[in-house]
Amino acid sequence: MKVLGIDLGGTKVAMGIVDENGNISKKKVIDTKTEEGFESVTQRIAQAIKEINDKEIKMIGIGSPGSIDHENGVVRFSPNFPGWINVPLASAISSKVGLKVVVENDANAFAVGEKWFGVAKGYRNVLGLTLGTGVGGGIICDDKVFRGSTGIGAELGHVIVEPNGYLCGCGNHGCLETIASATGISRLAREWKERYPDTIIKDFSAKEVMDAAKKGDPLGMKVFERVTDALGIAIGSFVHIFNPEIIVIGGGVSRAGQFLLDGIEKKTHENVMRSFWGTYKIVLSNLVDDAGIYGAASMCFEELRNDKGITR
Repeated sequence: MKVLGIDLGGTKVAMGIVDENGNISKKKVIDTKTEEGFESVTQRIAQAIKEINDKEIKMIGIGSPGSIDHENGVVRFSPNFPGWINVPLASAISSKVGLKVVVENDANAFAVGEKWFGVAKGYRNVLGLTLGTGVGGGIICDDKVFRGSTGIGAELGHVIVEPNGYLCGCGNHGCLETIASATGISRLAREWKERYPDTIIKDFSAKEVMDAAKKGDPLGMKVFERVTDALGIAIGSFVHIFNPEIIVIGGGVSRAGQFLLDGIEKKTHENVMRSFWGTYKIVLSNLVDDAGIYGAASMCFEELRNDKGITR
């Protein structure tokens, strides 16, 4: 059985055909071009689907940032997609390609993808955190995706870790996303650069900042401490609330690897009650660049598994 997984990002749309064994074929990447508007984006996605469809696809899954009405396939609000308010993403794509489309918050999809194909296989209580342009969160409780009463819960990137902090795209101040995202990391480094004239950081990308921190650069380390402080506060709270067995860190920022993971583990441990020590582990995603595709595809398999007997 094959499905098409689509990772809808703020700058790129990545898609690939995935089978239940986790094999990906016919990958394709296009620019999102959100500035052109919803109809233009969906039209170009539909065209890309037609170009790689091998006629064996049973369903299409889309992982989209923002508050998602999963039942109706509607993007209620996405801070990084201007004008995308209550847009019918599933029906817009389905009507153009003639296949069923399911839409899920990209971080929810990430968590399910890790359970199907990644490091969270075999776990029933999973927390996924994606550190990219923004910060997303997905939760699996007792083997089921947690969505809350109206289907838009688990916005973990918008928990407030610094009251009266930076203005977030969601309209609040001090969200985790304003600090621990790639955007936040870059901004912090730029703001503090005058205080660290000898820094080796030149272009202030999140990758460069994290690489500099690994080398002991004082500006890089200053940002690193602020980022891991925020993550430790947030993840510590998530541990207290959800009591996960495993916490999976993904997204572009996670490429900082063990260095970042060590910092997160240390700061999280400092922020959880003794009774929670040893009840969870924090790991990096091993799906790397294909995590979004796997996540979106896994939402299709979730819907198909009862009928077809697919299990994970």
